[in-house]
Amino acid sequence: MPAAKKKAPAKAVRAPAQRIHKPDVSKALLEDLIDGLHILAGHKVLDAYGHLSARSDRNPDHFVMTRSRSPAIAEIGDVMEFDLESNAIGGDTRKPFLERFIHGQIYRARPDVMAIVHSHAVSVIPFGISSAKLRPVFHMGAFLHGGVPIFEIREPGGMTDMLITSNTLGKSLAGSLGACSCVLMRGHGYSTVGDSITEAVYRAIYTDVNAQVQLQAHSLGGAINFLEDEEGRIATDTIRKTMDRPWELWKLEVRKKK
Repeated sequence: MPAAKKKAPAKAVRAPAQRIHKPDVSKALLEDLIDGLHILAGHKVLDAYGHLSARSDRNPDHFVMTRSRSPAIAEIGDVMEFDLESNAIGGDTRKPFLERFIHGQIYRARPDVMAIVHSHAVSVIPFGISSAKLRPVFHMGAFLHGGVPIFEIREPGGMTDMLITSNTLGKSLAGSLGACSCVLMRGHGYSTVGDSITEAVYRAIYTDVNAQVQLQAHSLGGAINFLEDEEGRIATDTIRKTMDRPWELWKLEVRKKK
């Protein structure tokens, strides 16, 4: 009998190459975005989860944030560009964050917002699940004046995985934020906004600090003497004039570690 023919080895199937789009934004914006992520990670406001975005400085209907990657190890090459429906620009096929819709819909609703941070800092979580309201207790948290709204995902979404994974949920979250600087997300975390990356990062850090101080004050018992709204407005205006000071320090700290 003739010898059986050997089967040719199966050819390896190659995964399709990823398509990468280089964001059409300034180098300075990209550098600030990555510095901001590293600063937030260094302050434990972001861990393996959470994100920071910035509105494009060349197209106000676009924003940038990194692909789905932990903030502490994010690099400029990880940055993707999106439209306000949170669709990747230029056919970029890298894996985006599931909750990019937080960013797209807030930018759509708030033309004044230039940057957004989404955090799961544990000190803030209690204020989104209890009747105790997060309020400014010291001048560095003054931007919380007027109250901090709570987004209840059950209202627009029913039973969900608690994530903002659609434009419908993102639009509802933006509605809860309204004209405020910070919105709590029940059983999830919070998002802060600012007129720059510097301000959004500052607010994310000091929302966490304010929550820690307020929790300490609650543990003492007795009444808490919160900032009045007028004090909050005045202090916010003053701090805006000095925000470059912590930003310079924070950038120096994270760049020394590289």
